[in-house]
Amino acid sequence: MTGNGMNGVKAVLVGLDMGVSSHSESLGEFRELALSAGFTPVGEIGGKRLKPDSATFAGSGKVEEIALAVKASEAQFVLLNHDITAVQERNLEREVGVRILDRTGLILDIFGQRAKSFEGKLQVELAQMERLSTRLIRGWTHLERQRGGIGVRGGPGETQLEIDRRLLSDRIKKLKDQLKRLKSQRGLQRNARKRNRVFNVSIVGYTNAGKSTLFNRLVRGNTYVANQLFATLDTTTRKIFLGETQHAVISDTVGFIRDLPHTLVAAFRATLEETIHADLLLHVVDAGNPVRDDQIAQVNAVLEEIGAQDIPQVVVWNKIDLVPELEPGLDRDEYGNIRVVKMSALTGDGVDVLRLALQEIAIQGSAQFTVHASVAPTGELNNHGEALT
Repeated sequence: MTGNGMNGVKAVLVGLDMGVSSHSESLGEFRELALSAGFTPVGEIGGKRLKPDSATFAGSGKVEEIALAVKASEAQFVLLNHDITAVQERNLEREVGVRILDRTGLILDIFGQRAKSFEGKLQVELAQMERLSTRLIRGWTHLERQRGGIGVRGGPGETQLEIDRRLLSDRIKKLKDQLKRLKSQRGLQRNARKRNRVFNVSIVGYTNAGKSTLFNRLVRGNTYVANQLFATLDTTTRKIFLGETQHAVISDTVGFIRDLPHTLVAAFRATLEETIHADLLLHVVDAGNPVRDDQIAQVNAVLEEIGAQDIPQVVVWNKIDLVPELEPGLDRDEYGNIRVVKMSALTGDGVDVLRLALQEIAIQGSAQFTVHASVAPTGELNNHGEALT
């Protein structure tokens, strides 16, 4: 992993069409990931393939094309919009002569750059170590040298591979123990809030949907905001006031993305528990994004994976300043429950509507609130921001 950023480092991007319907959207997102990591794309290789080549993933002809692109552009990295095995990675690096970073490796690199808190750094390192442990098993089978005897690390006859596995295992155990203690501390804080009957809100949504901008608008804070994927990694929690007597605790969480690696979901489960234990989820959606419905589905899939699928949601159609036909406001369902809030976190238009909505929901109590995020399954909105059926 790079960890320190890749500003200005040249990279050739490789995204093959494996027959998946969302290929074009995935490719666009892949380009954004590369830019978010600080790479400078200097070439892009496409093509179609029915199944991965077991040795190089891309096949000999495509590998030759990649190698030529690397040489012509003087690229230092090849980035793949796919996950590959350790064997494929090693073979590709040998053939093209530069470092290879697959999709999971790229996302891990971005997470490594973004993590600021102690807990966030631990979670990133855990994901990196667990990934490395599986790749050691597959990638180091050529090691036959042994280290043994008195006064050296490792027991008699212990191979270098076994030493590395053991060191990784020890580090993973230590990281999990540290995260377990932090999880316990979070639990105590949550229990204290429950005893005080504090209304708990978590902001969720696809990465770059404007969650942190909304969070800052509500708390008048300065959480890091940038027009890039995974600008926010660490969960930030603040108290907000909803009128003279009402207040709530609101948390800004890591953004979701399609095909988010399971290792990352597992590693960040402690952080995401703020979402699991929320009374209400604000599901922030980029109202002007043409693939917003797919993004909603991706977020809901991760929420289900972490056990948060049944928590009440309000969908926040954000960035309406970029959608002329949408105006600030809210929509209710046939039972009078608030189902959609339309606003712009950037300009502040509609933020008062959201505050009033949160105040109303907090007063009603989350048990009476049954709105969920699957409110726009068709992808079309009318001029009120409502889903067209």
